Amino acid sequence: MVQRIRIAFFLILLAGAVVLTRLFFLQVVSGAYYRTQASRQQNFSQTLTPRRGEIYLRERSGELIPLASTKEGYALFINPKKLDNSQEARQKISELVKLDEEEFFKRASKKDDPYEVVAHKLERAAAQKIEALKIPGVGIVPEEWRVYPAKTLAAHAVGFLGYNGDDLEGRYGLERYFEEVLKGSSGFVNGSRSAGGILLDLGKRFFSPPEEGYDLILTLEPNVQTFLEKKLDEVQEAWRPARGGAIILEPGTGKILALAAFPTFDPNTYGENETLGVFLNPLVENIFEFGSVFKPLTVAAALNEKIITPETTYYDKGYLVLDGYTIKNFDEKGRGETTIQKVLEESLNTGAAYVAGKLGKEKMRDYFISYGLGEKTGITLPGEVNGDVSNLYSRREVEYATAAFGQGVSATPLEFARAIAALANGGKIMRPYLVESIARPGREDIVFEPEVMREVITPETSDIISRMLVKVVDDALLGGTVKFKHWTSAAKTGTAQIPLEGAKGYSDEFLHSFFGWAPGFDERFLVFLWMERPQGVRYASQSLTPAWAEIMQFLLTYYEVGPDR
Repeated sequence: MVQRIRIAFFLILLAGAVVLTRLFFLQVVSGAYYRTQASRQQNFSQTLTPRRGEIYLRERSGELIPLASTKEGYALFINPKKLDNSQEARQKISELVKLDEEEFFKRASKKDDPYEVVAHKLERAAAQKIEALKIPGVGIVPEEWRVYPAKTLAAHAVGFLGYNGDDLEGRYGLERYFEEVLKGSSGFVNGSRSAGGILLDLGKRFFSPPEEGYDLILTLEPNVQTFLEKKLDEVQEAWRPARGGAIILEPGTGKILALAAFPTFDPNTYGENETLGVFLNPLVENIFEFGSVFKPLTVAAALNEKIITPETTYYDKGYLVLDGYTIKNFDEKGRGETTIQKVLEESLNTGAAYVAGKLGKEKMRDYFISYGLGEKTGITLPGEVNGDVSNLYSRREVEYATAAFGQGVSATPLEFARAIAALANGGKIMRPYLVESIARPGREDIVFEPEVMREVITPETSDIISRMLVKVVDDALLGGTVKFKHWTSAAKTGTAQIPLEGAKGYSDEFLHSFFGWAPGFDERFLVFLWMERPQGVRYASQSLTPAWAEIMQFLLTYYEVGPDR
C-alpha cells in the first residue's frame, strides 16, 4: 500500500514537472512568438484613404464649374480559392455588367491569390444585383474614380489620373503637377477586437484621420475656353493642320483665361488613345520658330534704344546678303525707300534685318533674353521646356538678321505670348498663371497673384509699338477689313518655314501664327494662335485672321469692354 502511494506521488510530481516545463517554454522561451500570434488575431489596422481634391473653373459670375471630380461606386472582385465554377460565375455576372472574358479567366486561374479585381466603376444598382446572386468567391468593395464632366474641355491643362505601375496618380497636366496637393494624406485606424469582434482601446494614438486633398480653382473661364476650342475646331476643319493651339491671357496680369491644343483627347477615356504624344501639351512642352510675329519684338527693342522711329527709312532692294547668305522678303520684291512702319505692315524681312543691324549683336541678344526668350515661364504645368536662342551667341551677322524675323530662334507658345504681352502692357514681363487659388478647408487658401518679373521696355516704347501695330490692323491686315468698329486692336501675323528634322535648313512646309490684343491702347486680352502644316492656304493672314477676329469680338462683348473709338 505504501509502495503504491509512493508511486502515485512520484507520477504526480513527474506530471507537474512536465506541465511546469511546458509552461516555462510557452511563457518564457516561446512567449514572444505566442504573444505576437495573439496580437495578430486580436489587433487590426486599416488605412484610411483621403478624398482627392477637385479641379474647378470659375465663371465670370463667380460660379464654380467642375473640371475634375471624384465619383463613388463599387469594384467587383473574385477570390479564386473560393470560386467553385468560374465559367458559371462569369456567365451570371456578365448578364449584369460587362466583363472581359479573357481577363476574367486569367485572374480566376490565380488560385493562390485571394483578391483579384475584375470590374471597376460599378453603380450601386449593379453592385446590389451582383451581391444578391450570392456567388461564393465573388464580392463587392467600395471604390472611387476620377471623372471629367467637361470631357475634352481644357484637356491639356487638366491632364488625367491614371496608373503608374500599381499606383494611381496624376499622369499629365495639373493632375500631375499638383499631385501632392490633390491627393491628400492617408490616415489609419489601429485597435483591438474582443472575441465577439467588438472594437476596444480606440484612442488618439490609435486613430489618425486622413487629410483630404485640396481643391484647385483655375483662372480659366469656362465660356471663354469653350468658345476658343470651338474656333480651333473650325480652324482644323478648314485647313487640316497637323497640330496647333491657342492661348488667351490678360497682358497686364499674366492671368490665363483659356488655352487649348489639338489634336486633343477625353481624359475619361485616355486609354483609348493609340499614341502617348497626344497627351503632351505643345503650349509648354514644344518649341517652334514662329517667324514674322517676332518682328515687333525686334522693332520695340530698337525703339526703346531710340535708334529708330516709326518714320525711319531704309532702302529695300528685296534682298540682303550677309555672311554669304541671301535674305529675301516673302515675295522677293523690293520696296525702294520705305519706313519701319511699313516693315511691320508689309512684313519685310529685309527691314527686320536692317533694324537688327542698327541695334547691334549684344543689345539684340540682351533684349531677347530680357523678353524671356530661352527662359521657362514658371507656369504650374509639368514638362515645361525653354526656347532656344543659342544663335544669338554666334559671331555671324546672319544669325541676328534671321532672328529679327523669327527664324533660327524658337520658343514655346506660352513663352512667346509672355514676351508679346510686354509690348502691350507698358513693358512688364509678367509670370503667366493658370491657378487662381488652392482651397484648403480649415486653413487659409493659397491665392496666386500677378507677378512682375522685370521691365524690358518703357511705357513710352510700349505706346509707340502699340500705335504701330494698331495701324497694321487698321490699314494692312487683309486690307484693313477686319478692324473693329468700336475698339482699336493691335496685331501681327507670321508665316514661317518649318526646320528640317535632324538636318540643317528648312522644309517646304509652314507654320502659321497670329497674335493680337485689344483694346489697342488699354490692353485687356491677348490672343495668340498657331498651327503647323495647314493645307490649301499660304499665309497666316488668310488662315488665322478670321478666327482671331471672332475670338476677340467675343471677349470684348462678353466682358462688356467699353469702346475706345
